[in-house]
Amino acid sequence: MLSLSTTLKPLSLLSPSVKQHNPSNGNALFTHNSTNSFLSKRGGSVAHRKHTFVAAHDAPDQVKSSWRIPLSEVEVVIMRKKRAFWERSWTSWDVGKLVVVGGAHLLSLLAPFYFSWEAFRVLPWLVYINGICITLSYHRNLSHRSFDLPKWLEYLLAYGGLLASQGDPIEWVSNHRYHHKHCETQRDPHSPTQGFWFSHITWIFDTSSILKKCGGHENVDDLVRQPFYRFLQRTVLLHLMAYALLYYFCGGMPFLVWGIGVATVVRLHTTFVVNSVCHVWGTRAWNTHDFSKNNWWVAMITLGEGWHNNHHAFEFSARHGLEWWQLDATWYLIRFLEAIGLATNVKLPTESQKKRMALV
Repeated sequence: MLSLSTTLKPLSLLSPSVKQHNPSNGNALFTHNSTNSFLSKRGGSVAHRKHTFVAAHDAPDQVKSSWRIPLSEVEVVIMRKKRAFWERSWTSWDVGKLVVVGGAHLLSLLAPFYFSWEAFRVLPWLVYINGICITLSYHRNLSHRSFDLPKWLEYLLAYGGLLASQGDPIEWVSNHRYHHKHCETQRDPHSPTQGFWFSHITWIFDTSSILKKCGGHENVDDLVRQPFYRFLQRTVLLHLMAYALLYYFCGGMPFLVWGIGVATVVRLHTTFVVNSVCHVWGTRAWNTHDFSKNNWWVAMITLGEGWHNNHHAFEFSARHGLEWWQLDATWYLIRFLEAIGLATNVKLPTESQKKRMALV
């Protein structure tokens, strides 16, 4: 059974395609084609090959289905029938996620009927504050340890991330670290090679599949050892219910609908587009062994997370917008925290590291 190689090498000019084998990286067939021209990290056209990738999962017999994601280089080839969404065992955790995520979407549909200017004015602040807790705390601080914070501030920001309804820190960080470790292989928790909508949202409802593919939380021992994060993991739903009740008591149904429903849906999908869109559409600045792309409009709505090829090239970096024109609101806040002495050990890529990873 073939597997998805984690090393993508440019094709020979004499060969239209290449198949690579690496039995340690999951069950998939990776086909790599080439055409012409690409964009440099500075936005100009350069003489570099443009890549087309085909990932075939579980490839013992015959192709069950295949398709190319529109306007992209990513082709999905499924070699077996995927498990139906409902024809599988659902854990209580999966059901809880479905209730939270589905409930937020249903609640947001009531927005036109419970509109108030007060609730509407609160919305962008909620989206920004909880969003920065995801990007700065969950992602750059806890997942990648790109900088250090005093424990009181680390815990405060992590709690803000919990209220964004994206799971507790242990689960979120574990999934994200597995994503980087197994990126674009069958063991990746949310690769678009398994389908665009899978990478965008449906993967979060299949906890048992992630445990089977990747393992448990042994990759987040640094968080599991801390009682605060274990407490959040055990009580996450209670915190979300209390948060929703607080909004209802403060402003009735308008605050509940706009502060919990609409704000949660916006926050969820701005995070999800990084997993889906930024592995399908955009430009590449660095020679990474995955599909990651820099996407300027995703960066605008995700506080800098859309410079995703930059991030996969230098996942340890606290700064994702590496060029002066690449807006990165999360980095600006990290830089401010560093200036006032709250953020320390801030990591950035060196020039020699950039040269090694450059496309040209």
